[in-house]
Amino acid sequence: MRPAVLATRATFPDVTARLSQHFELEDNPTDEIWSREELLRRLRGRVGVMSTGTERIDAELLDACPSLKAVCNVGVGYNNIDVAACTSRGVLVTNTPDVLTETTADFGFALMMATARRIGESERFVRRGEWRKTGIHDHFVGGDLFGATLGILGMGRIGRAIARRAARGFDMQVIYHNRSRLPANLEAEVGARYVDKSTLLHESDHLVLVLPYSKDSHHSIGAAELAQMQPHATLTNIARGGIVDDAALAQALRNGTIAAAGLDVFEGEPDVHPELLSLPNVVLTPHIGSASRKTRLAMAMLAADNLIAALGAGERAGKPPTAVNPEVLRGAKP
Repeated sequence: MRPAVLATRATFPDVTARLSQHFELEDNPTDEIWSREELLRRLRGRVGVMSTGTERIDAELLDACPSLKAVCNVGVGYNNIDVAACTSRGVLVTNTPDVLTETTADFGFALMMATARRIGESERFVRRGEWRKTGIHDHFVGGDLFGATLGILGMGRIGRAIARRAARGFDMQVIYHNRSRLPANLEAEVGARYVDKSTLLHESDHLVLVLPYSKDSHHSIGAAELAQMQPHATLTNIARGGIVDDAALAQALRNGTIAAAGLDVFEGEPDVHPELLSLPNVVLTPHIGSASRKTRLAMAMLAADNLIAALGAGERAGKPPTAVNPEVLRGAKP
């Protein structure tokens, strides 16, 4: 019999067909979000899983599903996976970087623009039928992007792509903070200047978060950090929920500590902090930073390629394209 694998969420027919060439595949065409118990039930006895951020892959799950040898996440982030627990059990973890960089950078810029120019507020205003007067000098007045200072917290692939758009297209002054400073040639390429975190917070007219989530980055933006920002500043988070203290952010938006926020990710998503839902000066989107058809298909196909290679099939057998813990490949065979 062919190896048995599970795809936890609905995917494209081309991806399903490719996986079915190599595996006994159980997929999820209705795109139901399974309960923890249902996920464990379906995963028992399977050697591979194509997962998403919806599913938590931890030590408990791995111990309940000892046949599992590969966890291939559809997404560049993998904070839903306990990589250390996987590695200690010889389970390979993969993700899907690179293929979503430009699409996510586009979306991040769009979300920042919508936040700065109060597009969400004004769109709701029109829909409510409240547009009765024109020419009011302060009617939905927002902040300019052209010529403003853009701050980027986290300067990986997506951060650099946003910086290029800002410097070349909008003549923005780009500053950034990162765990490590970029080489001088990369800074020059994207038109960005390195600063410490305090300077980043204080000088940014618009701050974009694109750093990975970890225990060290949890609540990187909280009440103390928001207090260092300017009252006219905006905050855009396209990174991960938990990087921002959503309760502190809601209070800062309500009190005018900062002007507005654009959020594509949330703590405990799909649940959203109720105060954020009631505030007019926040743009909310449901984690769709990579949501173009071309990009989502490329992500799913890369996850499928990883799963095929990880389980010893296909042209790249034993050499998955984007392994997170490649040491497993040297020490364990599926």
